[in-house]
Amino acid sequence: MRFKRPTTTDVDMGTNIVNLVDVLLLLLIFFMISTTFTKQSQLSVQLPEATGEAITQTEKQLEIIITADSHYSINDRSLTKGDVSTIKAALQEASAGNVELPLTITADANTPNFAVVRAMDAAGQLGFTHLSLTTQTPNDHK
Repeated sequence: MRFKRPTTTDVDMGTNIVNLVDVLLLLLIFFMISTTFTKQSQLSVQLPEATGEAITQTEKQLEIIITADSHYSINDRSLTKGDVSTIKAALQEASAGNVELPLTITADANTPNFAVVRAMDAAGQLGFTHLSLTTQTPNDHK
């Protein structure tokens, strides 16, 4: 009795490529999910350096002063409420609609972050682009 020997066949390359594609797709999905994307903000904030020289003042500019208890004043005019609509109305009145004026935000060191963000939001909604925050050098607070 003669038995037939099994013939060896070449390995099909199709299954290996399918597995490779599966692994590559899983890697692609992993990197897409784990990648963080940065969101560009609407306001361009120019922060003065704390150790550098003072920024020269222009003739007309706006200044928002925020106290430690989140009380706002714009160009030495106190605001009755601290909501965004009141800040926007006061900024519009003080600037006479000129959004090209430089705007400086001066906040107490103990001011909550939301109060500063609220002022920046109101300025951004009106279209102010020349925005700076007041800082002091480490030796000034003694």
